[in-house]
Amino acid sequence: MDAMVGTPELDAQLAGLRPLFERDGAVCVRGAFSRDWLELLAEGVAANMASPGPFAKEYTPAGQPGRFFGDYCNWRRIPQYEEFLRHSPAAKIAGTLMGSTRANLFHEHVLVKEPGTAEKTPWHHDQPYWTVDGDQVCSLWMALDPVPRATAVEYVAGSHRWGKWFTPKRFQDSNDHPSPGFLPVPDIDGHRADHTLLGWDLEPGDCVVFHALTLHGAPGNPQPTSRRAIASRWTGDDARFVLREGYMSPPPPPDAPPHGAAMDSDVFPVVWRAGAEPPS
Repeated sequence: MDAMVGTPELDAQLAGLRPLFERDGAVCVRGAFSRDWLELLAEGVAANMASPGPFAKEYTPAGQPGRFFGDYCNWRRIPQYEEFLRHSPAAKIAGTLMGSTRANLFHEHVLVKEPGTAEKTPWHHDQPYWTVDGDQVCSLWMALDPVPRATAVEYVAGSHRWGKWFTPKRFQDSNDHPSPGFLPVPDIDGHRADHTLLGWDLEPGDCVVFHALTLHGAPGNPQPTSRRAIASRWTGDDARFVLREGYMSPPPPPDAPPHGAAMDSDVFPVVWRAGAEPPS
């Protein structure tokens, strides 16, 4: 399964995007994944929704229109996810944009908003939820369906460099999780003109890569089609496994590395190393 028409095209695109990723904390990679990868992931998402994992969530209240479904950490039980995460260009894209010599898989996160879903994704950034410290930490977000800019995830440009960590938000009701030591999430919607908000019209095969401290949020899905999205989470050279006080999501797995150790482990495997991919 090939990504683009030849690896040089992908390499050239990533080289041009790397400075923008450093500056803005979010970039769009066009045409990164072929139809074969999309079809494989669609099979995986269908299997996941038919048999949710222990962390699955239904964010749409009973009796309300649409459906906002989320689940994560299923790659070791859903073979389509593992195939994609280990063998698609995802790890290379993440590692290259992070400026890392390797990319460790942290986990995958599926978020599906069916037609007519009103629930928003609250403004938040990811790293305060996670058991990871370090600057080389990112997500690769891709949709299996066309996503117009009006319903796409938005990113606050440069927020990954504010030097601030904000309290994790509950997706179900936008309330705070109990997490001492973090700041309140700023009111982005009430001060949109004060920020540069990034977002893109996306076609299947495109993806957005964003830093784990980049603030982002998303509207509901009034479109007549579903918005099936998969975010893969990646860490790089400087990342370390940590146990935080208060809320942690995903919860630390029993086979995780010790607190303060590098991520390299069976549960957070190294998937890509710079220069190790076969020549095109």
